[in-house]
Amino acid sequence: MAEIIQRDGTWAFDGTTVRITPGLHRSVPLFRQTYGEIAVPLEAVSGVVFEPERKRGRLRMRLREGADPLLQATGGRLPEPADPYRLLVDADRGGVAEYVAEEIRHALLLDQIPKEPTKAYLLPGPPVPVSVRSSDGTVSFDGAQVRIDWSDTSDRVKRATGPRIIGMGDLVQVEWLPNSGYEDGFLRFVTRETVFSKLPPEKDPYALDLWGSARRDLLTALVATAVTARLPHPSIRTGVDHADRRQLTAAVPAAADHHDVLLRRLRELGELHRDGVLTDEEFAMTKAAVLRGF
Repeated sequence: MAEIIQRDGTWAFDGTTVRITPGLHRSVPLFRQTYGEIAVPLEAVSGVVFEPERKRGRLRMRLREGADPLLQATGGRLPEPADPYRLLVDADRGGVAEYVAEEIRHALLLDQIPKEPTKAYLLPGPPVPVSVRSSDGTVSFDGAQVRIDWSDTSDRVKRATGPRIIGMGDLVQVEWLPNSGYEDGFLRFVTRETVFSKLPPEKDPYALDLWGSARRDLLTALVATAVTARLPHPSIRTGVDHADRRQLTAAVPAAADHHDVLLRRLRELGELHRDGVLTDEEFAMTKAAVLRGF
Protein backbone atom coordinates (compact mmCIF):
# COMPACT_ATOMS: atom_id res chain seq x y z
CA MET A 1 0.00 0.00 0.00
CA ALA A 2 1.35 3.40 -1.06
CA GLU A 3 -0.34 6.21 0.83
CA ILE A 4 0.06 9.91 1.48
CA ILE A 5 -2.07 11.84 3.99
CA GLN A 6 -2.21 15.62 3.78
CA ARG A 7 -4.48 18.40 4.99
CA ASP A 8 -5.79 18.62 1.42
CA GLY A 9 -6.75 14.94 1.39
CA THR A 10 -5.46 11.37 1.17
CA TRP A 11 -4.31 9.25 -1.77
CA ALA A 12 -3.98 5.51 -1.21
CA PHE A 13 -2.91 3.02 -3.90
CA ASP A 14 -3.30 -0.74 -3.36
CA GLY A 15 -1.99 -1.88 -6.74
CA THR A 16 -5.34 -1.81 -8.58
CA THR A 17 -7.15 1.30 -7.35
CA VAL A 18 -6.21 4.83 -6.34
CA ARG A 19 -8.55 5.90 -3.56
CA ILE A 20 -8.80 9.69 -3.27
CA THR A 21 -10.39 11.06 -0.09
CA PRO A 22 -10.87 14.82 0.36
CA GLY A 23 -9.58 16.45 3.52
CA LEU A 24 -11.91 17.91 6.12
CA HIS A 25 -9.97 21.14 6.66
CA ARG A 26 -11.90 24.33 5.92
CA SER A 27 -9.43 25.14 3.15
CA VAL A 28 -10.71 22.18 1.12
CA PRO A 29 -13.39 23.45 -1.32
CA LEU A 30 -17.02 22.55 -0.64
CA PHE A 31 -17.26 20.84 -4.04
CA ARG A 32 -14.54 18.32 -3.23
CA GLN A 33 -15.96 17.58 0.19
CA THR A 34 -19.43 17.09 -1.27
CA TYR A 35 -18.24 14.95 -4.19
CA GLY A 36 -16.63 12.68 -1.62
CA GLU A 37 -14.26 9.76 -2.03
CA ILE A 38 -13.29 8.69 -5.54
CA ALA A 39 -12.06 5.19 -6.34
CA VAL A 40 -10.03 5.41 -9.56
CA PRO A 41 -9.32 2.04 -11.20
CA LEU A 42 -5.80 1.73 -12.55
CA GLU A 43 -7.11 1.23 -16.10
CA ALA A 44 -8.58 4.76 -15.99
CA VAL A 45 -5.21 6.39 -15.25
CA SER A 46 -3.11 7.89 -18.01
CA GLY A 47 -0.27 9.18 -15.84
CA VAL A 48 0.73 10.74 -12.54
CA VAL A 49 3.37 13.29 -11.66
CA PHE A 50 4.67 15.10 -8.59
CA GLU A 51 5.52 18.78 -9.07
CA PRO A 52 7.78 19.93 -6.19
CA GLU A 53 7.84 23.56 -5.10
CA ARG A 54 9.58 25.46 -2.31
CA LYS A 55 6.63 25.53 0.10
CA ARG A 56 4.05 23.06 -1.19
CA GLY A 57 4.21 20.70 -4.14
CA ARG A 58 1.41 19.15 -6.18
CA LEU A 59 0.61 15.55 -6.91
CA ARG A 60 -1.38 15.38 -10.15
CA MET A 61 -3.16 12.51 -11.83
CA ARG A 62 -4.15 12.46 -15.49
CA LEU A 63 -7.02 10.21 -16.55
CA ARG A 64 -7.61 8.67 -19.94
CA GLU A 65 -9.96 10.65 -22.14
CA GLY A 66 -13.53 9.42 -21.74
CA ALA A 67 -12.86 7.55 -18.50
CA ASP A 68 -14.49 9.96 -16.06
CA PRO A 69 -17.94 11.60 -16.43
CA LEU A 70 -16.80 14.40 -14.09
CA LEU A 71 -14.05 15.47 -16.48
CA GLN A 72 -16.39 14.98 -19.43
CA ALA A 73 -19.11 17.18 -17.87
CA THR A 74 -16.80 19.94 -16.66
CA GLY A 75 -14.46 19.94 -19.65
CA GLY A 76 -11.41 20.85 -17.59
CA ARG A 77 -13.13 24.01 -16.32
CA LEU A 78 -13.14 23.11 -12.62
CA PRO A 79 -11.14 25.68 -10.62
CA GLU A 80 -7.81 24.15 -9.64
CA PRO A 81 -8.55 23.99 -5.88
CA ALA A 82 -11.72 22.02 -6.67
CA ASP A 83 -9.91 19.50 -8.88
CA PRO A 84 -10.04 16.13 -7.06
CA TYR A 85 -7.11 14.81 -9.11
CA ARG A 86 -4.70 17.32 -7.60
CA LEU A 87 -3.24 17.02 -4.08
CA LEU A 88 -1.32 19.77 -2.32
CA VAL A 89 1.75 18.30 -0.62
CA ASP A 90 3.81 19.87 2.18
CA ALA A 91 7.48 20.35 1.30
CA ASP A 92 8.65 17.82 3.92
CA ARG A 93 6.38 15.12 2.41
CA GLY A 94 7.68 15.45 -1.12
CA GLY A 95 9.54 12.14 -0.89
CA VAL A 96 6.35 10.28 0.05
CA ALA A 97 4.45 11.95 -2.81
CA GLU A 98 7.13 10.92 -5.30
CA TYR A 99 7.00 7.35 -3.95
CA VAL A 100 3.22 7.17 -4.46
CA ALA A 101 3.56 8.56 -7.97
CA GLU A 102 6.32 6.06 -8.79
CA GLU A 103 4.26 3.12 -7.52
CA ILE A 104 1.33 4.12 -9.73
CA ARG A 105 3.60 4.61 -12.76
CA HIS A 106 5.23 1.23 -12.14
CA ALA A 107 1.81 -0.48 -12.00
CA LEU A 108 0.74 1.24 -15.22
CA LEU A 109 3.84 -0.11 -16.92
CA LEU A 110 3.43 -3.64 -15.58
CA ASP A 111 -0.25 -3.83 -16.50
CA GLN A 112 0.42 -2.19 -19.87
CA ILE A 113 -2.45 0.26 -19.43
CA PRO A 114 -3.07 1.99 -22.77
CA LYS A 115 -3.26 5.77 -23.05
CA GLU A 116 -5.91 5.80 -25.76
CA PRO A 117 -9.42 7.16 -25.03
CA THR A 118 -11.80 4.72 -23.39
CA LYS A 119 -14.96 3.33 -24.99
CA ALA A 120 -16.97 3.58 -21.77
CA TYR A 121 -16.89 5.43 -18.47
CA LEU A 122 -14.68 3.68 -15.94
CA LEU A 123 -15.89 5.78 -13.00
CA PRO A 124 -19.57 5.95 -12.00
CA GLY A 125 -19.99 9.62 -11.15
CA PRO A 126 -22.14 10.84 -8.23
CA PRO A 127 -24.94 8.59 -6.93
CA VAL A 128 -28.56 9.58 -7.49
CA PRO A 129 -30.81 11.14 -6.48
CA VAL A 130 -28.84 14.36 -6.32
CA SER A 131 -30.18 17.87 -5.76
CA VAL A 132 -28.42 21.24 -5.70
CA ARG A 133 -29.75 24.67 -4.83
CA SER A 134 -28.13 27.39 -6.94
CA SER A 135 -28.59 31.12 -7.40
CA ASP A 136 -31.16 30.60 -10.18
CA GLY A 137 -33.08 27.69 -8.69
CA THR A 138 -32.92 24.11 -7.49
CA VAL A 139 -31.94 21.37 -9.93
CA SER A 140 -32.58 17.71 -9.11
CA PHE A 141 -31.85 14.45 -10.89
CA ASP A 142 -33.24 11.05 -9.93
CA GLY A 143 -31.64 8.97 -12.66
CA ALA A 144 -34.64 9.21 -14.99
CA GLN A 145 -35.44 12.90 -15.23
CA VAL A 146 -34.10 16.35 -14.44
CA ARG A 147 -36.29 18.84 -12.58
CA ILE A 148 -35.62 22.57 -12.24
CA ASP A 149 -37.57 24.62 -9.70
CA TRP A 150 -36.95 28.33 -10.20
CA SER A 151 -36.06 30.70 -7.39
CA ASP A 152 -37.82 33.98 -6.62
CA THR A 153 -34.98 35.85 -8.29
CA SER A 154 -35.16 33.88 -11.56
CA ASP A 155 -36.24 35.67 -14.73
CA ARG A 156 -40.01 36.18 -15.03
CA VAL A 157 -40.12 34.10 -18.21
CA LYS A 158 -38.68 31.13 -16.36
CA ARG A 159 -40.96 31.51 -13.35
CA ALA A 160 -43.99 31.89 -15.60
CA THR A 161 -43.36 28.55 -17.31
CA GLY A 162 -43.24 26.75 -13.96
CA PRO A 163 -40.95 23.85 -13.00
CA ARG A 164 -39.02 22.38 -15.92
CA ILE A 165 -38.99 18.57 -16.15
CA ILE A 166 -36.72 16.90 -18.71
CA GLY A 167 -36.67 13.17 -19.34
CA MET A 168 -33.42 11.39 -20.12
CA GLY A 169 -34.84 10.29 -23.47
CA ASP A 170 -35.08 13.92 -24.57
CA LEU A 171 -31.55 14.91 -23.53
CA VAL A 172 -28.73 15.23 -26.03
CA GLN A 173 -26.01 16.62 -23.76
CA VAL A 174 -25.22 18.81 -20.77
CA GLU A 175 -23.27 22.07 -20.98
CA TRP A 176 -21.63 23.49 -17.87
CA LEU A 177 -19.56 26.57 -17.19
CA PRO A 178 -18.66 27.61 -13.63
CA ASN A 179 -19.41 30.95 -12.06
CA SER A 180 -15.95 32.48 -11.76
CA GLY A 181 -16.97 35.36 -9.53
CA TYR A 182 -16.19 37.74 -12.39
CA GLU A 183 -18.42 36.21 -15.04
CA ASP A 184 -21.66 34.26 -14.71
CA GLY A 185 -21.71 30.55 -15.37
CA PHE A 186 -24.51 28.26 -16.46
CA LEU A 187 -25.82 24.70 -16.45
CA ARG A 188 -27.74 24.00 -19.65
CA PHE A 189 -29.64 20.86 -20.60
CA VAL A 190 -29.61 20.49 -24.37
CA THR A 191 -32.63 18.57 -25.69
CA ARG A 192 -33.69 17.46 -29.15
CA GLU A 193 -35.92 20.53 -29.38
CA THR A 194 -33.48 23.12 -28.03
CA VAL A 195 -30.30 22.01 -29.77
CA PHE A 196 -30.31 25.16 -31.93
CA SER A 197 -31.54 27.53 -29.22
CA LYS A 198 -29.28 30.46 -28.49
CA LEU A 199 -31.22 32.00 -25.64
CA PRO A 200 -28.97 33.53 -22.97
CA PRO A 201 -28.91 31.45 -19.76
CA GLU A 202 -30.90 34.03 -17.81
CA LYS A 203 -33.80 33.64 -20.30
CA ASP A 204 -33.41 29.97 -21.24
CA PRO A 205 -35.93 27.75 -19.38
CA TYR A 206 -33.60 24.79 -19.94
CA ALA A 207 -30.64 26.48 -18.26
CA LEU A 208 -29.62 27.66 -14.81
CA ASP A 209 -27.90 31.04 -14.78
CA LEU A 210 -25.12 30.85 -12.17
CA TRP A 211 -24.51 34.34 -10.86
CA GLY A 212 -24.48 34.01 -7.06
CA SER A 213 -22.04 32.33 -4.70
CA ALA A 214 -19.31 30.72 -6.80
CA ARG A 215 -18.66 28.28 -3.95
CA ARG A 216 -22.28 27.11 -3.85
CA ASP A 217 -22.98 27.26 -7.60
CA LEU A 218 -19.98 25.03 -8.25
CA LEU A 219 -22.05 22.17 -6.80
CA THR A 220 -24.18 22.17 -9.97
CA ALA A 221 -21.30 20.18 -11.49
CA LEU A 222 -22.57 17.27 -9.36
CA VAL A 223 -25.83 17.21 -11.31
CA ALA A 224 -24.04 17.81 -14.62
CA THR A 225 -21.79 14.82 -13.90
CA ALA A 226 -24.58 12.52 -12.72
CA VAL A 227 -26.56 13.21 -15.91
CA THR A 228 -23.51 12.92 -18.16
CA ALA A 229 -22.67 9.51 -16.65
CA ARG A 230 -26.08 8.23 -17.79
CA LEU A 231 -25.99 9.66 -21.31
CA PRO A 232 -24.42 7.66 -24.16
CA HIS A 233 -20.64 7.68 -23.96
CA PRO A 234 -18.97 10.28 -26.22
CA SER A 235 -17.38 7.51 -28.28
CA ILE A 236 -20.81 6.27 -29.41
CA ARG A 237 -23.01 9.33 -28.93
CA THR A 238 -25.15 10.21 -31.92
CA GLY A 239 -26.11 13.64 -30.71
CA VAL A 240 -24.44 16.96 -31.32
CA ASP A 241 -20.70 17.28 -30.96
CA HIS A 242 -20.07 19.99 -28.38
CA ALA A 243 -17.13 21.30 -30.40
CA ASP A 244 -18.99 21.46 -33.72
CA ARG A 245 -22.76 21.87 -33.69
CA ARG A 246 -22.84 21.67 -37.44
CA GLN A 247 -22.25 17.91 -37.37
CA LEU A 248 -25.75 16.63 -36.74
CA THR A 249 -27.03 13.07 -36.58
CA ALA A 250 -30.28 11.24 -36.18
CA ALA A 251 -30.63 12.57 -32.63
CA VAL A 252 -31.23 16.06 -34.06
CA PRO A 253 -34.75 16.79 -35.40
CA ALA A 254 -35.41 17.44 -39.07
CA ALA A 255 -35.98 20.93 -40.46
CA ALA A 256 -39.78 20.53 -40.33
CA ASP A 257 -39.53 19.63 -36.64
CA HIS A 258 -37.54 22.81 -35.96
CA HIS A 259 -40.35 24.82 -37.57
CA ASP A 260 -42.92 23.17 -35.28
CA VAL A 261 -40.76 23.84 -32.23
CA LEU A 262 -40.39 27.49 -33.22
CA LEU A 263 -44.14 27.95 -33.64
CA ARG A 264 -44.85 26.25 -30.32
CA ARG A 265 -42.39 28.45 -28.42
CA LEU A 266 -43.77 31.60 -30.03
CA ARG A 267 -47.29 30.55 -29.08
CA GLU A 268 -46.22 30.00 -25.48
CA LEU A 269 -44.63 33.46 -25.36
CA GLY A 270 -47.76 34.98 -26.91
CA GLU A 271 -49.95 33.41 -24.23
CA LEU A 272 -47.67 34.72 -21.47
CA HIS A 273 -47.85 38.18 -23.03
CA ARG A 274 -51.63 38.15 -23.34
CA ASP A 275 -51.98 36.97 -19.74
CA GLY A 276 -49.91 39.93 -18.58
CA VAL A 277 -47.03 37.80 -17.32
CA LEU A 278 -44.61 39.38 -19.80
CA THR A 279 -44.43 43.11 -20.44
CA ASP A 280 -44.32 44.40 -24.02
CA GLU A 281 -40.56 44.92 -23.71
CA GLU A 282 -39.91 41.47 -22.21
CA PHE A 283 -42.07 39.83 -24.89
CA ALA A 284 -40.25 41.64 -27.69
CA MET A 285 -36.79 40.82 -26.31
CA THR A 286 -37.57 37.15 -25.67
CA LYS A 287 -39.28 36.71 -29.03
CA ALA A 288 -36.28 38.21 -30.81
CA ALA A 289 -33.91 35.89 -28.91
CA VAL A 290 -35.99 32.82 -29.87
CA LEU A 291 -36.04 33.84 -33.53
CA ARG A 292 -32.27 34.38 -33.52
CA GLY A 293 -31.79 30.94 -32.04
CA PHE A 294 -33.64 29.32 -34.90
